[in-house]
Amino acid sequence: MTRQRPSKPAPERPRSGRGASPSARAMAIQVLARVAATDAYLNVVLDSTLDELGPEDPRDAALATELCYGTTRRLLTLDAVIAGFSERRLETLEDRVLAALRIGTYQVFFTRVPRHAAVADTVEALKSLGLARAAGFVNAILRKVSGLERLPAPTGDDHTRLALEHSHPTWLVKRWVAHFGLERATAMLAADNQPPPVVIRTNTTKLGRDELLAQLLDAGVKASAAPLSPVGIILESAGRVEDLYGYAEGLWQVQDEAAQLVTVFAQVPQGARVLDTCAAPGGKSCHLAQSSEVVASDLHANKLPKIAAEASRLGLSKRITLSTADASMPLPEALGDFDVVFVDAPCSGLGTLRRHPELRYRRTEADLASLAALQRAILESAQARLRPGGLLVYAVCTTEPGEGADQIELFLRSHPDFTSEPPRGLDHLPTWQGYLRTLPGPEGLDGFFAARLRKLY
Repeated sequence: MTRQRPSKPAPERPRSGRGASPSARAMAIQVLARVAATDAYLNVVLDSTLDELGPEDPRDAALATELCYGTTRRLLTLDAVIAGFSERRLETLEDRVLAALRIGTYQVFFTRVPRHAAVADTVEALKSLGLARAAGFVNAILRKVSGLERLPAPTGDDHTRLALEHSHPTWLVKRWVAHFGLERATAMLAADNQPPPVVIRTNTTKLGRDELLAQLLDAGVKASAAPLSPVGIILESAGRVEDLYGYAEGLWQVQDEAAQLVTVFAQVPQGARVLDTCAAPGGKSCHLAQSSEVVASDLHANKLPKIAAEASRLGLSKRITLSTADASMPLPEALGDFDVVFVDAPCSGLGTLRRHPELRYRRTEADLASLAALQRAILESAQARLRPGGLLVYAVCTTEPGEGADQIELFLRSHPDFTSEPPRGLDHLPTWQGYLRTLPGPEGLDGFFAARLRKLY
C-alpha cells in the first residue's frame, strides 16, 4: 500500500538515534538510487525509508514523496534533457548521481520550486550523502538545464513523440494507439502522469457509505463519495492513512475505485462460498468477505499474514480462511467445490502505471505472452473447483486485450459449459461487450478488466 504523507503533523514517532534526518532531496536520491539498483518497488522503498529516517517535518515527507513519484513518472523525458548536456552516457553514471540529476531536472520543469533553489538544494543534498566529488558535475549540468526556458519539444512520428512527451515506452504507446485510437491513448498517457487519489472502501459489516462519509467529514477529513462505486469514498490530502479516522476501528480499507468495481460487477450472491485463487494483497478477499465466506488462497505463503492482519482489523477474520496453493496447477481437492471462484490473475499491471510508475520501464512486450499463458493455466485450474451453476469471475488490472477480453473469448470457445453473464441492474458501470472495462483517463480510474461467467452444467 502506497502511503501519502500528511499535510498536518502526525503523531510523534520514536527517533532512530542517528541524528538529524537527511533532507527531502537526499532521501529522494537514496530511494530512487535503490529502486534503480535493485528493481524494488518504489512504494515499498519509499515507505521503509520514511519510516526509518522519520523526518520531523511532514512537509519533508511530502516533498520526498513528490520528488520520487514525479521523477519516476517523467523519467524518459528527464533523461532526454539531461543527455543533451552530459558528455557521459547516463547508464555509466553512479545511481545516486543520476538520481540527483533527474530530481533536479524534475524540479526545474515540473514544480514551482525556484530554479536556483532546485539546483543548489539538489547539489547540497548530494554532498550530504558523501558525494562531494560529483557535485561539480551535477551542478554544471543542472545549471545548463535550468537555463532552458521550457522543455525541448519532442520530434519524430506520433508514437515517438508521445513516448518522449509522456515518458512511456514506445512499444506500449503503439499498442494503446492501435487498441484505443490516438485521442484516447493520449488521454491514457497523460493520466498516468497524474498523482492518483486515495480511495477507501466502506466496511459495510459495520456501517453504510453515507454514514462513514458523514463521520469522516465530522472528523475534519476532506472526503467525497466515489462516483461509481456504491461503497467508495475519495479522500483529499489524506496524509498517512493509518492516522485517519476509522482506520484503527476497521471502518474502511484503502482500495482504488476501479478495483472496488470488480467485486461490485461480480455481484456475488450473499452467503456464497467463495474461493479467491490469487488473493494477495487481500483487498478483494476482504471486500468479498463483507457478504460471503471466503477461502483466500495465494502461491506465496509469506503474503498471507498481511491478509490476516487486514481481516482482523476489519473484523472479518471469521469469514476468511487462508490457504497456500499454486493456482496454475490443479487445486487441492481438499478445498472442496465453490459457488464462486474469483481469479484476480497475475498480469502486466498496465492499468496501474500512475500508482506504480516504475512498472512502465520494467515491463516488456515479450512479457505479455508469458503472462497470458499463466492466466490460461489459472483459469483452467479455477474452473475445476466450481460447482455447476456457479460463477467464475476473472479480473486483471491491465489495459491489454490479450490478458482481458481475448483471454476470456479463448476460454469460452474451449469451455462450452460456460457462458458470459453480465450482472443485472448495474447499467451505470463502464462495460464493453458485457465485460467490465475501465481505462486510465479523465475519469480518474485505474485500468481494469473483469468478466462474469456462469457454469451451465
